[in-house]
Amino acid sequence: MDRKYFIKTLGTLGLGAGFMGFKPLESFAARFPDKRLVILHTNDTHARIDPFPDGSRYEGLGGAARRATLIKQLKSSTPGTTLLLDAGDVFQGTPYFNFYGGALDFKLMTEMGYDASTIGNHEFDNGVEGFANVAGHAGFPFVSSNYDFGNSPMAPYVQPNLVKRVNGIKVGIFGLGVAFENLVLPHLHKGVVYNDPLLKANQMVSVLRRGYDCDLVICLSHLGYNYSDGRVSDRVIAQQIDGIDLIIGGHTHTFLDEPEVFDKPDGRSTIVTQVGFAGMVLGSITFEFDRQNRLTSAYAANTRIDNSIRES
Repeated sequence: MDRKYFIKTLGTLGLGAGFMGFKPLESFAARFPDKRLVILHTNDTHARIDPFPDGSRYEGLGGAARRATLIKQLKSSTPGTTLLLDAGDVFQGTPYFNFYGGALDFKLMTEMGYDASTIGNHEFDNGVEGFANVAGHAGFPFVSSNYDFGNSPMAPYVQPNLVKRVNGIKVGIFGLGVAFENLVLPHLHKGVVYNDPLLKANQMVSVLRRGYDCDLVICLSHLGYNYSDGRVSDRVIAQQIDGIDLIIGGHTHTFLDEPEVFDKPDGRSTIVTQVGFAGMVLGSITFEFDRQNRLTSAYAANTRIDNSIRES
């Protein structure tokens, strides 16, 4: 945590990778980018409004007020270039959820300036009606492409994809959710159907790349980072689906010290990242582009949220 990584120079403008201060040879365009886009991200915050209490395993870490302060600081240092995204499981984990049902989390996320979130399995803990009852407190959209919400109460609040223009960069965002089996009881997701995430991911890339001509495609995934039994995961999506630049993962509570990069046959790369759970870490990926909005390089930084961050 609290480290900045040079991921790699991407595309046809040069190749290389380095970490912990090693700076590889870069092209002129990568060293002097025309545009930057900063992606701040969280996952599995699980109603952790307050920092972890004294005496617990994660004593003093996290806290929504500290996260808000950090986000404000980072956004002010790069005005007009930032997206703030979440990979699901905002619900469940503390008495705040038991009492407010997620409404407080959505209000705080709105104040922090979140641009989008996906649907985690715990978003169904109070049933589809429970989500719908508090979704109006979220001043940001939810994206999920492989859950079919039909005519369920959740349908008005979730869309398959989202296109945002930031600093002249057109960003396509879609979401993927984990299978309900053994995670969500049937009556809790009544009217919502799970579909193949590989199929839907491929469709969303086509829509966002060809239909909307997006310069960058981001997947907000609540599938999980990796499984030994072959279940679809972030790593599987990254390896089998072309055209995704960044997968922000959740569900498995995986603390990745550095993003994993998958080089694709077409010369592009897919970056996979995840920052644990409970809002203890804020992730950041900085993408750099040339004048034609071609992606040239990317940097990553994880910041631990602790008492060194003074609440404002």
